[in-house]
Amino acid sequence: MTSAELLTDAFDRIRDEVHAAAGGLTPDQLAYRADPDANSIAWLLWHLTRVQDDHIADVAGTPQCWTSDGWADRFALPLAPSDTGFGHGRDEVASVRVDSADLLTGYHDAVHAMTTDYVAGLTDDDLPVVVDGGWDPPVTLGVRLVSVVSDCLQHAGQAAFVRGLAERG
Repeated sequence: MTSAELLTDAFDRIRDEVHAAAGGLTPDQLAYRADPDANSIAWLLWHLTRVQDDHIADVAGTPQCWTSDGWADRFALPLAPSDTGFGHGRDEVASVRVDSADLLTGYHDAVHAMTTDYVAGLTDDDLPVVVDGGWDPPVTLGVRLVSVVSDCLQHAGQAAFVRGLAERG
């Protein structure tokens, strides 16, 4: 297995978890929060997809799907187009509401396609390249990609947990 195949498998698993967490839920279930300070399923899935979109577009040198493919307009959230959800408080989390799970999974599928197109062309020699010198130690492409996978899988797992609460509530 090549590093490109390994990364593709990891991002495929994220896509599968996003679909499992969102599939078939109503807008009210997607907006469910365990308490007023908790994250909703919609926010968790939107946020993980925004982070993946932002970070992969940055290293790939391409525009984000969020803006270039019109997803920001389709979601029509009261947030800046550059917002990824980092640092959101209760009011911003509450503002991430969607009319259907298909909107969340559609956006994620677009980001997944962009991501897998990018990682398919990577070689082992690409992974140690520094992509962000603002950290100590500087962040390599390999570290950035593993960070995105880790963050996305954690949030997808959180969304699955919240789904269980919503379905039982």
